[in-house]
Amino acid sequence: MNSSTLALYFSPFAFVSISYLFRKFKHQRTNRRTLDDSIASKLTEPASLHPVIDPNLCLGCGSCTKACPENLVLGLISGKAELINPTHCIGHGACKTACPMDAITLVFGTETRGVDIPTLDEEFQTNIPGIYIAGELGGMGLIRNATNQGKQAVNAMAKLDGMGSSTFDHDIVIIGAGPAGISATLAAKQHKLRYATLEQESLGGTVAHYPRGKIVMTAPAELPLVGKVKFTETTKETLLDFWRKVEKEQELGIRYQERVENIEPFENGFIVTTANGTYKTRSVLMAIGRRGTPRKLGVPGEKRTKVVYRLIDSSQYQGKHMLVVGGGDSALEAAVSLSEEPGTTVTLSYRSEAFSRAKEKNRQKVTAAESAGNLRVLLKSNVSTILDDKVFIDHDGEEVEIPNDGVIVSAGGILPTPFLKSIGINIDTKYGTV
Repeated sequence: MNSSTLALYFSPFAFVSISYLFRKFKHQRTNRRTLDDSIASKLTEPASLHPVIDPNLCLGCGSCTKACPENLVLGLISGKAELINPTHCIGHGACKTACPMDAITLVFGTETRGVDIPTLDEEFQTNIPGIYIAGELGGMGLIRNATNQGKQAVNAMAKLDGMGSSTFDHDIVIIGAGPAGISATLAAKQHKLRYATLEQESLGGTVAHYPRGKIVMTAPAELPLVGKVKFTETTKETLLDFWRKVEKEQELGIRYQERVENIEPFENGFIVTTANGTYKTRSVLMAIGRRGTPRKLGVPGEKRTKVVYRLIDSSQYQGKHMLVVGGGDSALEAAVSLSEEPGTTVTLSYRSEAFSRAKEKNRQKVTAAESAGNLRVLLKSNVSTILDDKVFIDHDGEEVEIPNDGVIVSAGGILPTPFLKSIGINIDTKYGTV
């Protein structure tokens, strides 16, 4: 075979190889730029469960980057996977499943930001035998994950000794009717357990508090007795309507306006006390959210009736001067939603210098609203005084006065950690650990 024939034979191979290497180099350069931008913007703290990659095990195959539903969370740099957009990560965990070398560990918190997580075993049981935790309180805020945990926890609880005992009125008391609680209730009914599901507010838990029209759910989930929930992305209202339909068709009998006040041992089970009465039960599943009691500002004037702690319907504030306080997703979503109302002026105040806890999609919406002149953003600011018709804000050392008709505080909540500790549940503060 002469040289011209060899050249003809290898030319296509060389072209494909060079093209591949060029694309690979281009992608890695883009990933490096994305990571550098995240670091420069101080957007380096993942809000939830997130991956840590062992570079000694990583092959650089890119399976994890392709598996992530959120896009551009992970990227290859110098032939290794890295978390290039930490604040985009919302804890799907698909990256770990996709990795062929088990190079990914899913952790809570970071070296600088601790996250309080109850101590649970592989079946979601706490250190107190018979008390289980599923969903957001256990660190799984993603709807699909919470739904799966609620089902899996009840599957384990159904095997406990003493189920069906006449000592107890119930086999299981489920606290909370959010994604984990609904799934757990369906599983309890599927197992023919004597259950009581208690909800202090309304169906949906944390989801019910989302602003109108908020997009929720990013992956299909499987519900006992119902089957696969085929939503990918849908609105809060559609999802709540679906859950109401399930509740009615399956006759779940959820007991609303029942706030749990205490859980204490009884025989080899528990007595759950609410404002309405007591429940003797063999086991307890806590499927409550992490928000707990809304965190307040602690400033003069906060007790005025115009101050609320969540936005349900932005249209009620049309044509008003509004202030939103906070830097998480709920605050950004509320500010953007209000800014879209005709005649409404909106100021968003946040104490830090970047919205590091919010999803990129929400940060982009805030930037767009600010650029369009529909939203004023005051970073490094704190509310100092709330009056009837105005608010004073300390903005990086300077006092700012703005006209005001309403204040929405979306500063997160006080975790129910004291309650959990009071009944003996161990809490770990995770600093980048499993």
